[in-house]
Amino acid sequence: MGWLRHLLGDRVPADFDGTLADGEHVVGSAAVEGGGYLLVTPLGLWIPGPRRVGWHLVGKAAWSTGVLTLTESEETGMAGDAVLLADKTPVRFELARPGKVPILVRQRVDGSVRGRHRKDFGTGGAWFVERKVPGQDGTVLQVRPDPGTDVDLVKAIAEEAAKKLAKPNG
Repeated sequence: MGWLRHLLGDRVPADFDGTLADGEHVVGSAAVEGGGYLLVTPLGLWIPGPRRVGWHLVGKAAWSTGVLTLTESEETGMAGDAVLLADKTPVRFELARPGKVPILVRQRVDGSVRGRHRKDFGTGGAWFVERKVPGQDGTVLQVRPDPGTDVDLVKAIAEEAAKKLAKPNG
């Protein structure tokens, strides 16, 4: 059956051992030096392991001289309907033949962002980003405080901002 998928345009590498969701399809892929693949789907970026990182949890993706550097965000809590995030340590993926993967990653990360605002508090700050979550209707407000910023202050502002976003014409 693998040959039929390939014939019909399926871009899943034959030796990929992950399991795509029902209806999930690969729009681009690249082998990673040292093993595994980066697969781009509408739901996220599959990385070696394999596991999928949803586009709404890609904090940053940078492409330079054959290396895609991914900074994944993790959800650390809630402030009302706002999701608090923290960045994980960036991971580098060397791609000898990247194809369209870097462009597709950039398009999807940028496409998930509906709005962003930087708020400084004197001793730190936070990014407030409204994003589309793949496979879901609507958007979510994500808040990424800088290290050392007063988290209680950020939570209070994030909770209020999420309430305003939830109101029509708010």
